[in-house]
Amino acid sequence: MTRLLLETLKNNPGDRVPFWFMRQAGRYLPEYLETRAKSKSFMDFCYSPDLATEVTLQPIRRYGMDGAILFADILVVPDGLGQQVWFETGHGPRLTPVNDEATFSKIGMTGFHEKVGAVYETVRRLRKDLPDEVTLLGFAGAPWTVATYMVEGAGSKDHGAARLLGYSKPGLFGRLLDMLVEATSEYLIAQIDAGADAVQIFDSWSAALPEPAFDNWVIEPTRAIVSRIRAKHKEVPIIGFPRLAGSLYKKYVRETGVNAVSLDTGVSLKIGRDIQNMVPVQGNLDPWHVVAGGGGMVAETLRILEGLAGGAHVFNLGHGFVPQTNPEHVAELAKTIKTFRR
Repeated sequence: MTRLLLETLKNNPGDRVPFWFMRQAGRYLPEYLETRAKSKSFMDFCYSPDLATEVTLQPIRRYGMDGAILFADILVVPDGLGQQVWFETGHGPRLTPVNDEATFSKIGMTGFHEKVGAVYETVRRLRKDLPDEVTLLGFAGAPWTVATYMVEGAGSKDHGAARLLGYSKPGLFGRLLDMLVEATSEYLIAQIDAGADAVQIFDSWSAALPEPAFDNWVIEPTRAIVSRIRAKHKEVPIIGFPRLAGSLYKKYVRETGVNAVSLDTGVSLKIGRDIQNMVPVQGNLDPWHVVAGGGGMVAETLRILEGLAGGAHVFNLGHGFVPQTNPEHVAELAKTIKTFRR
């Protein structure tokens, strides 16, 4: 049995390009909405192995992706550290802010694995229930991205509160990042122990940081996580996703030591090919092309497939599916990818 996606992440590409999609289990699928309605809150949903397993499997049944990504949320980690996390309808995530010594002192690793243990159970069930040829992907948010939520207490357009804490209280912010490195490393190692074939580290908010901050808050924590995982699981591929990192993409790949990298929508195919000479790449269709569907979506999909056909490439989006996505458009996209040959 060969897991095509896993082999491609190990830089052993075949003649067919494997694929999966960020947010492939989500609100665009009617079966997801039906399952989500069975849980009283989003965090309860993430901590229900029955429901989380079911929604992870749903897109595999519909579209036959080569990879299934664990259904959870990046805010499971701060929740496991003891920060209060909840979701408000129409407003998204809310957290009790960690922005000074008093609030920082209330979080820590005590009881972390017990709090998030249901996620590991979901991974174990998925590895048992997935077809053998499907690669199981675990994931976590990167320390910088998770820290932006923890400090702000919500999502933010400019992540100003986290930047301000990093600049004005670098010692405190550094300790927060160190705690997130430890928690994220252990969380991902436990997912691998439970059956994940590979893991992805999402740094969704790495955009527009000045280079010194990018080095200290994005590259260094990611490098530390990669090192810790490798010490326990040398052969497991680690995918990085420094979304909107722009000109710092290559530096990120070179200095973090990730095995593969996801390309956001703004990365040109020329730069993608340059990065492909370093590590396998993943990406990078604009998710709004899938909302539009039709010939434009197919043409853009083929442009990406052809443009990255010279090396190891996992087809994906440049970011996740949006709720407006038509499931039939996803079926057409999957068919286009499956029939393409290098």
